[in-house]
Amino acid sequence: HHRCYIQITRVYVFDYGMYSADFTGPMMVITQKITSMAFEIHDGKMEGQLTPSQKYLAISRMPSLLEYLSYNCNFMGILAGPTCSYNDYMAFMEGTSYQRRHQENANGKENGKAKQAEPSPKRAVVSKLCTCAISLTIYLSLYRLLPVDYAIDEHFVNTTPFYLQVVYLYLAMLALRPKYYFVWTLADAINNAAGFGFNGYDADGSPRWDLISNLRILDIEFATSFKLFLDNWNMQTAQWLKRVCYERCPVNPTAATFLLSAMWHGVYPGYYLTFVTGIGMTMAARAVRHNIRPYFLVSDSHKHVYDVITWASTQVAICYTVVPFVLLAVGPSLKFYSSWYFCLHLLCLLVVLVLPVKSRRRQARAKEDAAQDEQRDHSSTDNNCNRKDKST
Repeated sequence: HHRCYIQITRVYVFDYGMYSADFTGPMMVITQKITSMAFEIHDGKMEGQLTPSQKYLAISRMPSLLEYLSYNCNFMGILAGPTCSYNDYMAFMEGTSYQRRHQENANGKENGKAKQAEPSPKRAVVSKLCTCAISLTIYLSLYRLLPVDYAIDEHFVNTTPFYLQVVYLYLAMLALRPKYYFVWTLADAINNAAGFGFNGYDADGSPRWDLISNLRILDIEFATSFKLFLDNWNMQTAQWLKRVCYERCPVNPTAATFLLSAMWHGVYPGYYLTFVTGIGMTMAARAVRHNIRPYFLVSDSHKHVYDVITWASTQVAICYTVVPFVLLAVGPSLKFYSSWYFCLHLLCLLVVLVLPVKSRRRQARAKEDAAQDEQRDHSSTDNNCNRKDKST
């Protein structure tokens, strides 16, 4: 409630229609940590009905005040995160994070190499700092040349062919994303430099420092589905939304997760327009994948054609969906959507109506029921065989 009051005051009293970096950013990260810890403490008191990830993250002992403040306000993640689980943070603070990952990797052995010394994060930090430098250079060079709000300029809309408007919007978003690449990669590098973020070893024995990484740039730029894009964008926030909402919401978890994400970001109308649109995009993409994708899996050439089409569709859908998130205000956002005649909204509605698909929970329940039926059939068959053996 306190954070919502601050967001409303900042947006509607001081700087409506503008984005300003202030203390609300750290509050967003602290909100993630507090709510995550609350659910993890709750799970620590539950004996059953927990998923493997919930069991791993469950907190069995109430943290002390010092541990609580250290987890929420440590210098490594106070400004831009990324968020992390309490157990992973405490393992890092107690010096047991390496030991735990060694045990998970066959007692510290990978490809016959014994991992006894703590791996150095130097190579990962240098690599991520280089990524930061490249991202910042691209952003500072292009964001003024390709502003997103130019997509709603009346002269541009009236005189530019539609396909060129689509190309411009893609390039504008392509120039905007490096800003986030820079911030999240720098935050990840800071944690790695402090020794936090070790996540085991690759198949070749090299250490991985992606425990709390927030994005995978190549997977974002070459994503072939709406879900794949979201899974690799702001990953720790996506994990937080999954743990506190999607896995626990009994009714329509997809819509609830998108709405919670909008509320967490703030009170600008553009956030809600983006995430409500994202609900329809996700449902439509899921329907297309389940109904159309199987026809393209008959050969590698068909699969490559499908990947190219879905990549282009995903990039256009992401750009279309995210424009209100960038413009923030409701007037410019609706002006953009009306210039596109709400075409992707209508297309998503049509796809969802024509190509219905079961939710993932229903699919999981159907698989469980099928497995139970198969197990019953096996047991009944075994009983009949036993009876025949006895009679014989």
